[in-house]
Parts: sequence; structure tokens; C-alpha cells
Amino acid sequence: MEELVRFGVSISAQLLEQFDRLISRKGYVNRSEAIRDLIRKHLVEHEWEQGDKETLGTLTLVYNHHVRDLPDRLEDLQHDHYHRIISTMHVHVDEQNCLEVMVLRGRPAEIRAVSDSILNVKGVKHGQLVMTSKGQGLD
Repeated sequence: MEELVRFGVSISAQLLEQFDRLISRKGYVNRSEAIRDLIRKHLVEHEWEQGDKETLGTLTLVYNHHVRDLPDRLEDLQHDHYHRIISTMHVHVDEQNCLEVMVLRGRPAEIRAVSDSILNVKGVKHGQLVMTSKGQGLD
């Protein structure tokens, strides 16, 4: 087990009260675990912003499947980028709309390029890319 280190933090009473309310709503049992999670989150974000390490991402998009040729264009793009898109999930939301989630792997610039090419297809209503890393060394 890794050695734990204690350190002090100076923070305004108001900010600490807000933080305590937030961590209580999120179900944390103590401040230490909440602070560890915040540090991990920022370290992971910094890692994928650097652009030199393998990154993972999820691309979620909503589209109307009745738009002419849109499902075929999206499928073609997924095949064009098969080396970056490692998994997909397709959900029929209602008679018109579909939700698709794609899991991507690669360097951040590669993932962003694939994501942009898909989100820019005419007929995609909304989409969002969320990137993360394997978080190595963040235990």
C-alpha cells in the first residue's frame, strides 16, 4: 500500500461550506476522498491535453434517422475510422431520433478529428465528446 501524506490547505469558510455541501450531495464520506478525486480529474485532463499519450473518449450524438442518407453517412464514417472507434451503441429514442455512443481510442488530436468529422455531418442534432485517459499512476 502506498504511503499516505497529510497536508494542510487554507480556504475561506464560505468556500469550504460550499465544498462540504457538494461532497455531501455526492455521497463522499470525507473531504480527503473528494479532494483526491478532484486532483485525479485534473491530472487526467492535463494528461490528455498534452496530446502525446493514448487517450480514450466517448462521443455521444443524437440525430433524426429520417434525414436522407444520414444513417448511411454515419456508418461510413465509422468504417472509415474503424481503427479509432473501438465500440458503438445505438439506441432508438423514439420514432424519429436515435442516440449513438461511440468509444474512441488514440491520441487526443486524432480523437478530436474523428469526433469533429462525425458531429459536422448535416442532420446530427447534438453531440458531445468526453475524453479521459487510462489514469495510470493515479491510485
